[in-house]
Amino acid sequence: MKIGFDILGGDHAPQNCLDGAILASKELPSDVKLVLFGDSEVAKEYFTGKNVDPNQFEYVHTTEVIEMGEHPTKAFSQKPNSSIFLGFKYLKEGQIQAFASAGNTGAMLVGAMFTVKAVPGVIRPCITGIIPKESGGWGIILDVGTNADCKPDVLYQFGVLGSICAKEIYKIDNPKIGLLNIGEEPEKGNLVSQAAYNLMKDSKDFNFVGNIEGNDIFNDKADVIVCEGFVGNVVLKQAEVFYKMVKARKIKDDYFDKFNYELYGGTPILGINSNVLISHGKSTPLAFKNALLLAKDMVNAKLEEKIKQVFQ
Repeated sequence: MKIGFDILGGDHAPQNCLDGAILASKELPSDVKLVLFGDSEVAKEYFTGKNVDPNQFEYVHTTEVIEMGEHPTKAFSQKPNSSIFLGFKYLKEGQIQAFASAGNTGAMLVGAMFTVKAVPGVIRPCITGIIPKESGGWGIILDVGTNADCKPDVLYQFGVLGSICAKEIYKIDNPKIGLLNIGEEPEKGNLVSQAAYNLMKDSKDFNFVGNIEGNDIFNDKADVIVCEGFVGNVVLKQAEVFYKMVKARKIKDDYFDKFNYELYGGTPILGINSNVLISHGKSTPLAFKNALLLAKDMVNAKLEEKIKQVFQ
């Protein structure tokens, strides 16, 4: 197995990326190879200075990067030697089985849609967020930013994608799917929510438990929470700021410690023909390590194949 890693992506590249690669290399199985996309000379010199054998990694040399402020579509097409473009090229050609980056999120989504492409039948690929449960378990929420506006059939597909991800990656047996709404009753919410509820209520594709409200997000009522990307992103950012406020007040709490994004590393793009992980721009070495470990789990779980089977 080969996992591609963009070492030019993120606010603190390449140092945090390279330190993350070192940490991951200590935990990844011997049959997993990291392929680093970026300045190979800088990387090799850095590893040597850390007394790490640079030959344990493979390299695709480039110094070109898609900057955070660039227009994703234009930059992706105009920078064929950028680390993100080359990562997707290698992914499409099968030279790597997964690709992870903390670079320009828009460019990562463009690469996913126009290079490896969506699974046939998937209307809108999406990304997820991890939800720590008060009981000690985990859940996921989707979409968290890719699709700000969604039609009912797209929300239905998020239920399918979330169910597969929860089962295969997070090992949740028969995951409970909930539709985020302003009330539990079927008639609550806007027209999109009401129509989505009517589509989901008789589903044989997943275990639908009905509408859930904001105060149910962190309990066990649902394992997978379905919502539009606009709402999901607000929920995700709110969870992040609660963690920051708890830490700023020097409060030690095991539950709120689980809101630390570093523990999860990145989020997969669901519904595409390969394995792509987007990491936080401010990712630390620990976050990058966990992203690369998650990439390995995605490949082993054959997640994209499971999604293809369902949509066929």
